[in-house]
Amino acid sequence: MALFDTTAFRILEQGAAVMWQKQQIIQQNISNQDTPNYNCKYLDFGGILKDKLRANGTVKKELNLATSVYIDKATSDQGDRNNVDNDVQQAEMLKTQYQLEAIINQMNSSFARVKSAMVTK
Repeated sequence: MALFDTTAFRILEQGAAVMWQKQQIIQQNISNQDTPNYNCKYLDFGGILKDKLRANGTVKKELNLATSVYIDKATSDQGDRNNVDNDVQQAEMLKTQYQLEAIINQMNSSFARVKSAMVTK
């Protein structure tokens, strides 16, 4: 729909997808907290967005927020060489849920503005 074909809305849409992907990775980490030799995974997309904004000056229409998943092999918090810290992962999950909720609220605000503009009295 052309009404929502804006850079801001595309950023929100892709941001929501990234937050969803981040939640899946955190859930995988939590599920494997007792798996020997499991290495924690992290999703990086904030740095990629900043790099795109710096490189282009503005975000172009074909914006694609790429993500990269990296595995932390440098730390080993437990004797079985598993490095999942459940407290850290739970905090990250909560932070990600708040970020996703903020994005969804912003999208809903966009929908509400369009809806109110379409209503005639």
